[in-house]
Amino acid sequence: MENKKFKIKIKKGDTVKVIAGDSKGQQGKVTEIIVANNRAVVEGINMISKHTKPNAANPNGGIVKKEAPIHISNLALVDPKTGETTRVGRKKSDAGKLVRISKKSGEEIK
Repeated sequence: MENKKFKIKIKKGDTVKVIAGDSKGQQGKVTEIIVANNRAVVEGINMISKHTKPNAANPNGGIVKKEAPIHISNLALVDPKTGETTRVGRKKSDAGKLVRISKKSGEEIK
């Protein structure tokens, strides 16, 4: 199966809401974007239990809870003005740069 490339409209630091999957309805901040797989790691969402062997950093080993990447299509950006989910558009600003805008409120997304 070919990995389709498309413009990722969510960036690191954005607040997103999960719209599909086990974590549906939860909100969190994006900590990492994995462009190659079209996935994002979101704070406190899609938690997995990872079994670790003892090592220098963790002498006892054990089970560690951590966030697993979630597909971009299962996330929706939360509008900073209204707090609702919104789609992302792009528009030229006064300075001539492309900026992201919220489709619902028309506000610029910082």
